[in-house]
Amino acid sequence: MSARKAASDAAPGTISDTVLRQFVGYNMKRAYINVSADMSATLEPFGLKIMTFSALAIVLENPDLTQTQLGGALGIERSGVVVLVDELEEADLIARNRVAGNRRSYALRATVKGQALWKKVEARVRLHEARLLANLTDDDKESLRAMLHGLGSTEGSSDEK
Repeated sequence: MSARKAASDAAPGTISDTVLRQFVGYNMKRAYINVSADMSATLEPFGLKIMTFSALAIVLENPDLTQTQLGGALGIERSGVVVLVDELEEADLIARNRVAGNRRSYALRATVKGQALWKKVEARVRLHEARLLANLTDDDKESLRAMLHGLGSTEGSSDEK
């Protein structure tokens, strides 16, 4: 059945997106909207947003990284990093310490409070993922992670062929 025929057969008042559903990017966007909304609701009781959660995770895994390194890891501009770091520091989840020999750079490290919060949040996020992926087999989950990781990688990709 053609996409136009499917659209015309839809119940009155419903809007068909069959034409768009043929595109991977559109399906990824729709999935992201659902995942993001659920993740935001999962993090909200802890006073975190998706970006503050992500920044805390990177700082925990990489003690004493600089704000520039954090921005690179998260793919955000310096001004955005400053806002994130300020927010996490104000919540006493990370500490910003001077780097010896470099007056313009700060080393970021999770505080005891940040480490304790992370343990609670990580457990809740694991439940969030388990709920979202409940209909997938373990092999499907691994394949999905690998495919998404591959899509996120810019190595070897080029618009010129």
